Amino acid sequence: MTSTTPTPCPVDLVLRDARIHTVDQDLPSAEAMAVRDGRIVWLGPDSEADSWTGAKTRVVEGGGRLVLPGFIDAHNHVRLGSDEACVQLAGARTLDEIHARIRAWLAQNPGAEWIEAEAFDYSAIPCGRMPNAADLDPVTGDTPAFVLSYDVHTAWLNTAALRRLGVDRGHTSLPFGRAETDPATGEPTGFIKDFAVRGLSRDGHRALRELGLPWASPDRQYGRLAKSLDDAIGYGITTVVEPQNSLDDLELFTRARAEGRLRSRVVAALFHPRGTSEADLDDFAAAARRFADDRLRVGPLKLYIDDVVEPRTAALLEPYVGCGQHRGETFYPAHEFAGLLAELDARGFQCFVHATGDRGIRTVLDAVEHARALNGPRDARHQIVHVECLDPADTPRFAQLGVVACMQPRHCAPEIAGPGKDWAENVGADRWHKAWPMRSLHEAGAVLALSSDWNVAEMDPMAGIYTALTRRPLGGGEAWQPGETLDVETAVHGYTMGSAYANFLEDERGSLTVGKLADFVVLSRDILRVRPDEIPGTRAEVVVVGGEVVGGEVMSG
Repeated sequence: MTSTTPTPCPVDLVLRDARIHTVDQDLPSAEAMAVRDGRIVWLGPDSEADSWTGAKTRVVEGGGRLVLPGFIDAHNHVRLGSDEACVQLAGARTLDEIHARIRAWLAQNPGAEWIEAEAFDYSAIPCGRMPNAADLDPVTGDTPAFVLSYDVHTAWLNTAALRRLGVDRGHTSLPFGRAETDPATGEPTGFIKDFAVRGLSRDGHRALRELGLPWASPDRQYGRLAKSLDDAIGYGITTVVEPQNSLDDLELFTRARAEGRLRSRVVAALFHPRGTSEADLDDFAAAARRFADDRLRVGPLKLYIDDVVEPRTAALLEPYVGCGQHRGETFYPAHEFAGLLAELDARGFQCFVHATGDRGIRTVLDAVEHARALNGPRDARHQIVHVECLDPADTPRFAQLGVVACMQPRHCAPEIAGPGKDWAENVGADRWHKAWPMRSLHEAGAVLALSSDWNVAEMDPMAGIYTALTRRPLGGGEAWQPGETLDVETAVHGYTMGSAYANFLEDERGSLTVGKLADFVVLSRDILRVRPDEIPGTRAEVVVVGGEVVGGEVMSG
């Protein structure tokens, strides 16, 4: 073991007796680390640690445990979060169970003015159809009910909520979504598509707030953010990338910082919906200049090219199973999106583009290729976010075009997307080989930035790493598409240096390297050595950000 050292002298913090996996090829491992002024000044053997320790040095005892760089969650909706005031529908497998949970909530909340619920699973609705108001009315009566899907891409309303929110046959294109209508009657069914694109936009949120939906109030938004930030630091996530915010939302982060809740560092991307103006872009650039320190940075832009597979709104190259010629739609014609991306690229913006279907992904890759041809190649690090259904012909294009694959391993778990679930059934077994091809992308040289997509899936990086390694259910069982699993070192890299690189942070974060910020986590198990099925449940026992112990079950002297 070789140490990297300036002249030893007492420092602010020393970590010793640890198995440090640095994610730095130049010094892959160490036993001890010294931190001064929030940065790493030395890594080396335990035998040299005492020379860095003075009377005022805080000593963290590793106890032989594994130490990793702090996790960087490259796509985590901490602002959206999970709302404790909502009926929790995660894990409800049938419509009857959804009804039972709503009844139980109503019994505990008599006189509620709204019923708000979250995380319904499309597969819980019988016969593979999408939900409607008639499915909710028997248990909700005249109290308006607003129910979000687990992916927050769709909303489900009862008849009373349709009335309260002004949705009728003459008003189906809404600030917060697009109301599905009955083909026979033309009446809204109660199912709202495009909620992620419209309902989470600046105008959509304002409209919902003005219509009196409690979920959209600033206090409820802040409560979700604060709770999610606490969860993030508890899991050892020292940098969070919040991928979709309006300028209005930035006040929530400044409040969290002022109140001491912003213990993780945050990168906040700004949402660029259709209709974003040049003046808006100027405002985005001004916000990026205003928020530009290592605790809160604003700058990337979030766009959508398609939606999601489960309600058949992602854009596929071939039709959905059992849907005639329906292939889904892109939000922009291909030529328009290529022009838009080229304009944003020319202005120096980094773009995070949501794309799940193979046609949607190809449309984005074509647009990046067009931007490079028009503007010349630059280190843009545009990201395609999700990459759920990728045609093999497009796999090498990520590395060729410098596009980052920002992926969420938990999304490909069999209990979420596999056989019998809406994703797998809508795509069909002949295309399952296209599902979340993480290994193929890695072997083709693409940068993988791994993340949770909380609150669509669990925030805990251990759940994501386990799924990346096994593609099995969390509770064990048969793997789905095991040929696309990753090894543990690659998965850890995706949650650290891969995500740092994806966000232009590799000079400051992502590895434990002299000169970088001292962000690290001490884990309760050595996930590099235990069996994959032992990884879930691993805890962050010490969490350090900038040399300060900010979370975990601290073991220090």
